[in-house]
Amino acid sequence: MQAVERALHGRLYYGWIIAAVTFLTLLAAAGIRSTPGVLIIPLEREFGWTRAMVSLAVSVNLLLYGLCGPFAAALMDRLGVRCVMLSSLTLVAAGVGLTALMRAPWQLDLLWGVVVGAGTGTMALVLGAYVANRWFVQRRGLVMGLLTASTATGQLLFLPALASLVVAHGWRSAVLAVSAVTLFVVPLVAVFMRNDPREIGLRPPGGAAPPPAPGAANPATAALAGLARGLRSREFWLLAGSFYICGASTNGLIGTHLIPACMEHGIPEVTAASLLAAMGVFDLVGTTVSGWLSDRWDSRYLLAWYYGLRGLSLLFLPYALGTQLLGLAAFSTPFAFGAAPLGLVVFAVFYGLDWVATVPPTVRLTADVFGKSQVGIMFGWIVAAHQLGAATAAFGAGAVRTWLGSYQAGFLAAGALCLLAVALVVRIGATPERGVLSPQPVDAGAPL
Repeated sequence: MQAVERALHGRLYYGWIIAAVTFLTLLAAAGIRSTPGVLIIPLEREFGWTRAMVSLAVSVNLLLYGLCGPFAAALMDRLGVRCVMLSSLTLVAAGVGLTALMRAPWQLDLLWGVVVGAGTGTMALVLGAYVANRWFVQRRGLVMGLLTASTATGQLLFLPALASLVVAHGWRSAVLAVSAVTLFVVPLVAVFMRNDPREIGLRPPGGAAPPPAPGAANPATAALAGLARGLRSREFWLLAGSFYICGASTNGLIGTHLIPACMEHGIPEVTAASLLAAMGVFDLVGTTVSGWLSDRWDSRYLLAWYYGLRGLSLLFLPYALGTQLLGLAAFSTPFAFGAAPLGLVVFAVFYGLDWVATVPPTVRLTADVFGKSQVGIMFGWIVAAHQLGAATAAFGAGAVRTWLGSYQAGFLAAGALCLLAVALVVRIGATPERGVLSPQPVDAGAPL
């Protein structure tokens, strides 16, 4: 490995290797998070579980996924990012694989909710923020955008394949495939991952890496101290509140319930999964461009645009799903592996460009408010709010569907929440920690 580092030295900054390994890790995590959407109806059919029962396990998963983030960031400071990533990948692979043996709802809650939720909590947005801020300075926003786009790429790669496996071989084949992919990433992390540029005698181009966090600090104490600091900051509440809405309107609602909603409107499972996966193509573009823009434009106004456009797209979704019922299915457009109604194709493009474009500006604002050395823990708590929103929407939309027989109220409520998020993000401004927020100029021609 040292020979590889020496060979790359002077030709390619080793931070790009770190970013690539992190991307693959987040890609595997995206595959795991994509799985519930294709499992909900098969589990209902095999075990007779209600939509609310299955959604509860997904909700627990999303909640723990967020709550573990701040403690994971503190553990990365204490034990190193490679050690934490290896432990989490192994735990998640075991938890996902064991779901093939479950027979009762409590086992789904334990394995998928608790074990997988806790394991994926360290393979989350906080990992991307930690790596981007420790290994990059000038292109930090771009790198964060690329790492965030791993979610989109994961959808594109996993969802159609998982849906096809479920249709052809049953849902157990899908969870075993996801477990195998997760194990594949383990040796790559073990060989290539490094904790900090100083380990190999480097510094990020254009500046120095943030000072290392004191290794003697107790991870739980450090995480809770970060929360205490955040609760005293108005900016933290605004960032966390807007990101709560982000989670409710993405992972919790669309990521979990769009496929079942499409199937209820007569769209085949593989076609619905392909439609959700195709959003990943547009999300990949939107998030990468968002990272580039966050290095140059005011992140507050970027977020205002993103939430506003997302809200409008969610308000349109019930009508897009209703195009089949309104007799407009004749306008179906070939899309991915099947044919989807034209209204849903429009929604997929519009919503996909915006899916996780909110992440790079939010990370940048967090770093501006609290400092780069604290961004891991502080953004971890903001991600916890994101996942609390996702958990609320995952269970809430499932419960609404069980009680009312339709997802329409859930989609409309999420759209209204996104419009509320616009009002939150534009209020982010002067703070006691850092003064008035403003984008920092970046030398676009800086060397890699």
